[in-house]
Amino acid sequence: MNSHATSHRGTGPEPHPFAGARPTTDGTARRTLLRTALTGAATLGAGLGATGTATAAPTTPGPAAPRPGTPDEALRELAAGNRRWRTYRERHPHENPAVRRTLATSQHPFALVLGCIDSRVPPELVFDQGLGDLMTVRTAGEVLDEAVLGSVAYGVLELAIPLVVVLGHQSCGAVRAAVAAEQSGERLPAHMQYLVDQIGPAIDHGQEGDARIDATVSANVRLVRSRLAAEPELAARIGTGRLAIVGARYELTTQAVNRLA
Repeated sequence: MNSHATSHRGTGPEPHPFAGARPTTDGTARRTLLRTALTGAATLGAGLGATGTATAAPTTPGPAAPRPGTPDEALRELAAGNRRWRTYRERHPHENPAVRRTLATSQHPFALVLGCIDSRVPPELVFDQGLGDLMTVRTAGEVLDEAVLGSVAYGVLELAIPLVVVLGHQSCGAVRAAVAAEQSGERLPAHMQYLVDQIGPAIDHGQEGDARIDATVSANVRLVRSRLAAEPELAARIGTGRLAIVGARYELTTQAVNRLA
């Protein structure tokens, strides 16, 4: 990703000055049950539609590129993928039959992206990644709730994902709605008010108009990132260097992902 502290493939490691307590090791039975359930679901899904359908002939996969195993390696891989995306040199990797068969029984994503639901910002495309590469969680304005926190925790604690990216984006509609609601004092219908309430603390009152919305996009990413990094079990992994949680934003006008300090 580009930024004030951008990492690129082939560059030196970037420090991650985080700290936290060591994680606990309880919950083994629960984790085994979760893994078994997900593996079973994947196997079951692989068999759907098999009746009356010809099975593709097995192919011999070529040598697989090593999976990024550290936060820095994961950052460099995402940076390289976004560089391909914004220069229109996408590879659309890891979609072949061999990869699909392998993923029917296991998954080893190297990064988790918490992004917005905006249809213009699909993480797998923005970072030019394929099946099994990214775990994605998407909510309007990257808003956190218990389901999101549980999903992030699952990816990090159960699948040993080394990198979490909180990805905001230019012209975020959820942020715009939160700013407008604060200014008008009106409440949004149904569950949308929850989104406004969660984004509200990030509103930048030092700016006006579109500049306020743009500044709030970045401030909201930083707020969500800090909340995730404060989760005890995630903080423990950050402290031992096994995890980095970073903030970034996608620019619709340039297709570039920029790291936020």
